[in-house]
Amino acid sequence: MAELTYRDAVAAGIAQEMERDERVVFLGEDIAAAGGVFKATVGLLEKFGPKRVRDTPISEQAILGAAMGAAMTGLRPIAEIMFSDFLAVCWDIVANEIAKTRYMTNGQITLPLVIRTANGAGSRFGAQHSQAVENWAMMIPGIKVIAPAFPADVKGLLAAAIRDPDPVLFFEQKSLYSMKGEVPDGEHVDELGKAKVLRHGSDCTIVALASMVHKSLDAAAILEKEHGISCTVVDVRSLVPLDTQTILSEIGKTGRLFTVEENPRLCGWGAEIASIAAEECFWTLDAPIIRITTPHIPLPSADKLEDATIPSVERIVREIREKMD
Repeated sequence: MAELTYRDAVAAGIAQEMERDERVVFLGEDIAAAGGVFKATVGLLEKFGPKRVRDTPISEQAILGAAMGAAMTGLRPIAEIMFSDFLAVCWDIVANEIAKTRYMTNGQITLPLVIRTANGAGSRFGAQHSQAVENWAMMIPGIKVIAPAFPADVKGLLAAAIRDPDPVLFFEQKSLYSMKGEVPDGEHVDELGKAKVLRHGSDCTIVALASMVHKSLDAAAILEKEHGISCTVVDVRSLVPLDTQTILSEIGKTGRLFTVEENPRLCGWGAEIASIAAEECFWTLDAPIIRITTPHIPLPSADKLEDATIPSVERIVREIREKMD
């Protein structure tokens, strides 16, 4: 095992797959010479050269148009959209072209491509550079949606995404880039569509994603130590495919469900999980499902205001304790 930062795990996952398969190419703004605006791709240009690691113009439509064309002709491109907010600029290509091509060609054309992007708040970048938009992606048929919380998952899930025959949107939570964790040495490939149970409890089940996983684990420790409330914590990791089997199984064991979501409340991914749980686990639920989310507002850039908006450890503890009384 090696200890890597979340950002270094990104580079490690890309390098692993570029070494394995010469069809893997990488393109995006400032990803080559600069090593990425978040320094998540340092060393790739030097290792694989400018033909396979290419800086692009500042045009999200050009990046994804080129990646789609490359995938159609036999390559396996990785395209970086610097901030997930900028997916709005090229959403037509994502939602109407990349997502639909296999279906509309009756399987004659597949698009094995990965769109990487930095997602979410925590870095004080304001309303146009801090959105958590994974719920935008999960409602488009034809795209797989991944959001890892730990460096080992970054490397393993990124490798799996690159090997997948269909398009994958890979959301990297930008506030996690500096966190460290153990990552398996050598080739490491995870499985898309599998949630992980990180903590077992008997009183309630917390379902979380990306940076909210870490806050949920911290909150669960406080709840048990200070309030005697035992929490299961599930890291969703993959929104599409969604591991309903693991999630529903853990809800069934405790009878109570809390989702912790960074995305705005309206139409967040937790609403879908709550809907599935209400339908599939109705008779085992002991209380209403509670969603702990960001309000439906543009994110502020001021540090205290951003912290007050995004679910915090204190807020998770407070809301679960109040609902468990």
